[in-house]
Amino acid sequence: MTIRRLPLPTDTTAGGETNAYLVDGPASSFLVDPAARTDALDAAVADRGVDHVVVTHTHPDHVGAVADYAAETGATVWARRGREVRFEAATGVAPDRTFVEGERVGALTVLDTPGHAPDHVAFETPEGILAGDVVRASGSVAVSSPEGDMRAYLVALRRLLARDPSRLYPGHGPVVDGPEATVRRLYAHRLDRERRIEAAVRAGAESIDAVLDAAYDRDLSGVRDLAAGTVRAHLDKLAVEGRVWIDPETGRVGPA
Repeated sequence: MTIRRLPLPTDTTAGGETNAYLVDGPASSFLVDPAARTDALDAAVADRGVDHVVVTHTHPDHVGAVADYAAETGATVWARRGREVRFEAATGVAPDRTFVEGERVGALTVLDTPGHAPDHVAFETPEGILAGDVVRASGSVAVSSPEGDMRAYLVALRRLLARDPSRLYPGHGPVVDGPEATVRRLYAHRLDRERRIEAAVRAGAESIDAVLDAAYDRDLSGVRDLAAGTVRAHLDKLAVEGRVWIDPETGRVGPA
């Protein structure tokens, strides 16, 4: 099996590029996360052919060229079962077939990894895991309410750790050759942010904006809305665990 990464220009806060992957399996080939159409991806698809199109999730920066490549290659288009309506709305294409956790799509085994997005999956292969937006080699992953679920995201990280892959192929940035260290770093980062957010609430912060100002020690120009969504996702997790309370109407928060 071979896996080729092709960074594509996209409108995303994650560095302005999304990785598409061409996977050549023993019996079939896959195009994963065709976020945009480029000459380089056109040439690679024409050279290798594509039997199946799959996506890790349906955020706009991962699905922009699904319809184009599906039409041109005649590939089978797959979606997470139960998420067909969301998939068609995002891609403009109704899926031909669906998969669920644990099923094999050719050489790919489906692994549910929600958290960053509710429909997020990863694809396990003998060469490593195509992990989408669960991980990245540097920086952190956005887990922003209302799409993001912080409890689910931490479970997704633990699932990747349990599988102990040889490498991870992320949705943004370079391939991760040290998966365990990277996953543990991302997990620790989320727990550290959670501690800061809970401490801010216990110190008297009563709104998401107040928690945001207390919990972040860097300039948030241009990403404040995303950071506020992340704070809300953390607060929702803490509220479920009975550590804080949050008013769903006003967003007012306090210690439990």
